[in-house]
Amino acid sequence: MSSRERILGRVRRALAEAPGEDAPLERTYLREHGQRSVAETVELLAENLADYRALVHRCTESELAALIGRLVADRGAGTVVVPAGLDPAWLAAADAEVVADRAEDTPHQLDTVGSVVTGCAVAIAETGTIVLDGGPDQGRRRITLIPDHHICVVRIPDQVVSSVPQALERLDPTRPLTWISGPSATSDIELDRVEGVHGPRTLEVVLVSADQPSAEVTS
Repeated sequence: MSSRERILGRVRRALAEAPGEDAPLERTYLREHGQRSVAETVELLAENLADYRALVHRCTESELAALIGRLVADRGAGTVVVPAGLDPAWLAAADAEVVADRAEDTPHQLDTVGSVVTGCAVAIAETGTIVLDGGPDQGRRRITLIPDHHICVVRIPDQVVSSVPQALERLDPTRPLTWISGPSATSDIELDRVEGVHGPRTLEVVLVSADQPSAEVTS
């Protein structure tokens, strides 16, 4: 018997012993590491985002427009590209030209844009990862890969999960998923870090929470 025949025989035996296509997969791995409260999960997300050199900000819904306006102004961006489904109120305080995400825009045109503002699909606390799925408030993948400054809004706690398995349960694998862990960076063989190679050089993540209802005054 030749080596080829022995290898093919092993493959056939392995396939014969494999469960059928409809057999449920055994998932014995941990769904999350440790038990955390919602507040602790959000804190872990913020810590890991910062570890990846993302700039993390916190605000409430009513403060969001002012914060985005300040971040755009601090960047000195004259133009901001936005997805079609982004809430226009988010850019109400931004003193910059708002550019819609359009299919006909070329990479060169997007490279001249100062900033991009998007929402997200989910944020993973344990890995400090933001996931975009091309939803209405996130737009085409290229608008978050070409401009040099990305402001990403994460609603807390609704869009925050602890782990990758929990995130996968929320995501549609047929959609164009972009997994972002900090600003774009790479390093050469001597470990010299270079940022902005294949995505934004600066990632700013805004963790936005709902406004607290005002307390009723009773007599």
